[in-house]
Formats: sequence, C-alpha cells, structure tokens
Amino acid sequence: MTSLAPLPAVADGDRVLPNALLSRAVGDTEADLTYLTPGPGKPVIHSSAYTGGAPRYLFETERHAVPLRDLRPLAYGLSLDREGFRLVRRATAVEDLYDDSAVEARYLPEIESLIRRETGASRVVAFDVTRRSDDGRGAANRDGLRGPASRIHVDYTRDSGPKRARDVLGDREVDRLLAAGGRIVQLNAWRPIRGPVLRSPLALADASSVQAADLVATDQLFPDRVGEIYHLAYAPTQRWYYAPEMTRDELLLIKGWDSRDDGRARFTPHSAVALAEAPADAPPRESIEVRTFALIDG
Repeated sequence: MTSLAPLPAVADGDRVLPNALLSRAVGDTEADLTYLTPGPGKPVIHSSAYTGGAPRYLFETERHAVPLRDLRPLAYGLSLDREGFRLVRRATAVEDLYDDSAVEARYLPEIESLIRRETGASRVVAFDVTRRSDDGRGAANRDGLRGPASRIHVDYTRDSGPKRARDVLGDREVDRLLAAGGRIVQLNAWRPIRGPVLRSPLALADASSVQAADLVATDQLFPDRVGEIYHLAYAPTQRWYYAPEMTRDELLLIKGWDSRDDGRARFTPHSAVALAEAPADAPPRESIEVRTFALIDG
C-alpha cells in the first residue's frame, strides 16, 4: 500500500482530519464489494423482524474487485452535496455507547448539534440508532443483534425517503418547510465504538459517479409494513473511498436522501468491506450509526 504523509491539523475542531495518530502507513487499496445482480422482477428482502432469525435476500448478488481510495488526503474538499459524504472529527462525552439511556439522553443531542453545524440546518431530528459488530454474533440493539451490512445499499429511495420524513416529522412540518422553499436531508452519522478500525471498514461510493440506472429499488418486508431501499448494480465508472483506521473521535456523515432533485448528491451507496491486508488478530469492528433528518430553510 502507498505510504501517505499525515494531514495537517486545522483550527476548527469539528473538521480536524489528520491521520498522524494512525499506527501504520495507509493508502489506496483494492477490495471485493457485493453488488446486486439485476434480474426480472423487484428484489425483496425479508427482514430479521419478519423471519424471526437471519434476514432472507431474494435476489442474486455478484462480487467485483474495485479500487478503494483513501479519502483522508481528500477529506477537506469532500461535500455532502457532491460526493454525498464527509469525514469529521468530533469526540463524544458518552463513555459507553452501548448504554441506551446515555445514547438517548446525551449522544443523540451531540449528533444533532454536529449536523446542524455541518449543514446549517435550523433543526435536526435523530430517529434511529443501530450498533454493529463483526465479532460473529453481532452488536446488541433493542431490536436484536446486528452485524455489518455487507451488500452495497442506500437506506432510502426516491419514494421511501419522503415517506419516512413524513412518518418522523409529520405532514404539517414537511409541507410547511417544502412550501417555503426549504429542503429535508436524511443523514447517517457513523462512528467506531472502539478504534482504530482495522477490519470491516465502511466503503462509500462517490454519489456523483453513480447513475440513476445503477440504483435498484428493493422491497424490505417487516411484520407490519413494507419498506424500500436501494441496492447497487455494478458499473466500472463508480468511484469508491474509505477512511483507513478510523478512531472513536471520527465520524462519517453519509447522505441517504435529499428532498431537492437539482443535480446535487441525493443517494450515497455504502457497504462494509473486507480488507485483505487486515491483521489476522485485528479486534472486531464495532460501530454505532444514527439516522437523522436535517431541516434546512429556504
């Protein structure tokens, strides 16, 4: 792997993205990613809540080796409205991110504050928390154990994004904001619970390199509803990035849906990825992700 010089520190504490703390040289690599194989009919997932066990995927997949670029040298120039993701540095005051009460009372307000600062939103609403681990069992959540998501996906679609916004925010608030020329942005905040992350990091597609035809709407069945996400079909023009050895003080902000359809990034495909160079004795990857809606006035 190519050795890279550390990034310099900057004054804004939320945007310091040095890799001087990393334990070894990092850089560009190659990794296998799991794509959906397009076929007849709409793909379907039976969620773990629906099956009572492991989720069931009713579609074919295929793996492609893709260049995976180290995003750290580019981090200062990344944009949620262009690439669809950003890397930011922001420590949390919550010591135990497995403590549901502490996460709800203290961590979610931290995330809401961070996203207001990053986006200029007048209001941010955190509405879902998921922990993941690749230790073979999964990380504890209120709704069960979760492992890393290893199929490339986007959490929301052109149809399910606005529906979820109305579920969370209410019709009146959504209608008020959009009528006034504002926009609603769904953002995930992804943080390692322990670091540095040496295996199963998150790979992110540059949203500007993904064509609309690459995104395949997929039904996700729950006991009481049918959701919809995107999976990704392979195209050689797609560009992929990751942040090597992320620490607990770093977060990835990932755009899952934007109400404004004007050429900016709207959907950012992402997936856990296995690195061939990960040490055999690397500790499990443990992470926490918070889903939010950012309300941005016109």
